[in-house]
Amino acid sequence: MHIWVDADACPGVIKDILFRVAERTRLPLTLVANRLLRVPPSPYIRARQVPMGFDVADRHIMDEVAAGDLVITADIPLAAALIERGAFTLSPRGEFFSAENIRERLCMRDFLEGLRGAGVDIAGPAALSQADRQAFARQLDRFLAQRRR
Repeated sequence: MHIWVDADACPGVIKDILFRVAERTRLPLTLVANRLLRVPPSPYIRARQVPMGFDVADRHIMDEVAAGDLVITADIPLAAALIERGAFTLSPRGEFFSAENIRERLCMRDFLEGLRGAGVDIAGPAALSQADRQAFARQLDRFLAQRRR
């Protein structure tokens, strides 16, 4: 299994958790972004910079991911496409996207996008909280423990 990170919008505290997990589990971790990323020196961690452009990092992840890989992303359409390919997807807030819940998430995303397009002022997501960080770490640990059995 490989862990991929849609890293352009991934919070630094989540990346730090992932760096520690990659070292502890010796799983390969690749962060993909359209800007240069600093990662700790490790045989398990690497950063891949892709060209600037709309969804370039997403397409790179889609091209590289294999069934059974884990992808960290808050991008709902990307998560939906990855699920269809047999990958697992986890948001930085600790929510696993699945075949059972992704359609609902896509509908809500499209609904809110429509409201914004109509001029309705809708606040964006709240800042990542300590509870979100803990939920992410807990879900990640639970998932990795299940995969190792």
